[in-house]
Amino acid sequence: MELAQSKGLDLIEIGPNATPPLAKLMDFGKYQYEANKKLKKAKAGANRTETKGIQVKIGTGDHDLELKAKTASKWIKEGHRVKVELFLAGRAKYMDEKFLRERLDRVLHLITEDYKISDAYRKGPKGITTTIEKK
Repeated sequence: MELAQSKGLDLIEIGPNATPPLAKLMDFGKYQYEANKKLKKAKAGANRTETKGIQVKIGTGDHDLELKAKTASKWIKEGHRVKVELFLAGRAKYMDEKFLRERLDRVLHLITEDYKISDAYRKGPKGITTTIEKK
């Protein structure tokens, strides 16, 4: 402590659990600045993936499907998960499930990026959904 005071620095405990505890002579403000800098750099390096979604109906045209598939491809390339939903309204909810899956597959075949189906086809109250992500 006397050595730190004579040099105008602070005695900072670096490793309190070590035997004997580790301490450093340095400016405490500089120590905090460097610790925050390391933390920010670690946060910036971590990629956050989110689940994006596209919604298609039974009668969606081919050109619209291509645009949605292009958007989904871009999201997959960025590393995001994509939830593809076939929205069913009215009587369409009671149609043959094989036919509905084929409609959903129309979009999946147009996606240019390599992907894997992370969440299998699921029938919900609004329609059929599946989730895809980068291979």
